[in-house]
Amino acid sequence: MSSLLAFEASAQTESFTRAAQQLSLTQSAVSRQVQTLEEQLGVPLFQRHGRRVVLTDVGRMYLREISGPLERIRSASLQAISFQAGGGTLHLSVLPTFGSRWLMPRLPDFYSAHSEVVVHVHTRTYLDLDVSGMDAAIVVGDGHWLGAVTYPLLAEEIVPVISRDDAGKISIRTIDQLLQYSLLRVVSRPTAWRDWFANHGYTGGGLKLGPQFEMTEHLIQAVSAGLGIGLVPKFLVEKELEAGTLVIAFNEARTLSEKGYYLVVPSGRESYPPFVLFRDWLIGLTRGAPGNERP
Repeated sequence: MSSLLAFEASAQTESFTRAAQQLSLTQSAVSRQVQTLEEQLGVPLFQRHGRRVVLTDVGRMYLREISGPLERIRSASLQAISFQAGGGTLHLSVLPTFGSRWLMPRLPDFYSAHSEVVVHVHTRTYLDLDVSGMDAAIVVGDGHWLGAVTYPLLAEEIVPVISRDDAGKISIRTIDQLLQYSLLRVVSRPTAWRDWFANHGYTGGGLKLGPQFEMTEHLIQAVSAGLGIGLVPKFLVEKELEAGTLVIAFNEARTLSEKGYYLVVPSGRESYPPFVLFRDWLIGLTRGAPGNERP
């Protein structure tokens, strides 16, 4: 490691003397460490031009390849040190639309209270804590995942939404009238509309199923553009409903989904300090939200 650090500093400063000042070593010590590294590799890493050193072609390649790992080692060391103060990092997997529309606007509040923790947000549409190495995830489901501890966050109130312009042209007074319009869907929930109609007493056919979208965000944009009616969790379109750009198509027909949003952590990791801070903040934030009063 000392040879690698000596090489990196010398490459960045193009000087053994300046590298020695940066590392709090003597110039001769840095020169010996670089020479030892060159002997171990069997190739010259620098061309010497008096007091100046310039990377060879293989030296430039070597610097490029080791810079990332060295930075990760530094970062990991700083994280380990920060644990003493209850800090560290949290790698969090989130659903893309939930992350962008609900979590991101609220995350600055977490940082203002816990500046010692860094939350790395990763987009996932599935739960893969074991494979991906994530510390925790926010997902939709029934709250039961093998080998994981779950914390309920938000219940889902599912509402049919339509654009303001389309709402001004039509008047939907019965559920049957929804059958006249293109019903937009999300790929991950292919039966959402059929289930929704069934919950409201309609079990017949004739659904005019429209385009499918990979993400709920795209479906919301499609509804806003007037492509049809979308079925979405109400809390994901709060801003549009408040601004009036989207309208609930049929106010008398709202559904509390059997699924909900959960914070999930692998069993045995629930006492990880950064997770504990994030969990307590998140649960405090969602407590009292509509629908969360149910057991």
